[in-house]
Amino acid sequence: MAAARTLDLNGDVGEGVGDDAQLIPLLTSANVACGAHAGDEQSMRAAVRCAVAAGVAVGAHPGHADRAQFGRVERPLAPAELAALLETQFARLATLAKAEGASVRHVKLHGALYHQVARDEALAAACVATIARLQRALHMVGPAGSALERACVAARVPFVREVFADRAYQRDGTLVPRGRAGALIEDEAQAVAQVRSMVERGVAPTLDGGEVAVRAETLCLHGDSPHALAFARRLRRELAACGVVLAAPRREGEPR
Repeated sequence: MAAARTLDLNGDVGEGVGDDAQLIPLLTSANVACGAHAGDEQSMRAAVRCAVAAGVAVGAHPGHADRAQFGRVERPLAPAELAALLETQFARLATLAKAEGASVRHVKLHGALYHQVARDEALAAACVATIARLQRALHMVGPAGSALERACVAARVPFVREVFADRAYQRDGTLVPRGRAGALIEDEAQAVAQVRSMVERGVAPTLDGGEVAVRAETLCLHGDSPHALAFARRLRRELAACGVVLAAPRREGEPR
């Protein structure tokens, strides 16, 4: 790379899976489950405490209230229902975070809800309107070029474009749906190569052998895989070698 650049490294935590205590200090942003698709008060509080101790930004990770499917199955949802879902889950985490001396800085939707809102204009508008009411200076995390990004731009809500280290892409820039062969990248070297391509060249390889342009402002690392910690450490080394500085997105008005 010609010059150093900044990238956020985010991970989903507080879900009761994986080793949050070791993973969180390797991140710059922690997306804490809000007790619907996964997590409970104990796991959420532990994740927030760990993030505070490590200087990692705390974010809300709301999803469908469907523990049996881990929030990964789409459900019909009206805009008003989405607003109520977000308000309830955000309030739960915000209260916990405040008690631990932290504030919620961002929102990243989970699983099926992430993809529904990314493509549905009405749901995206309802999501952003809700987020804007909840807390000043929150930013949304989501896929570039999505309905969610357009809604954020229209409402002047800060939006952080996300890419994935261990998920395969399609030609239209969307992720290959879970359940399809090749959707999850399990080979560490392949995942690292994908990250370097996205960061250095602005393109992701696609499952059919092509490439698609991406905008990488935050990189998601899934913490529930058996080798998540080793992969996180390797990613940090590889990104440093690319001249990348890892840091959470700044709030408006924060010093550089």
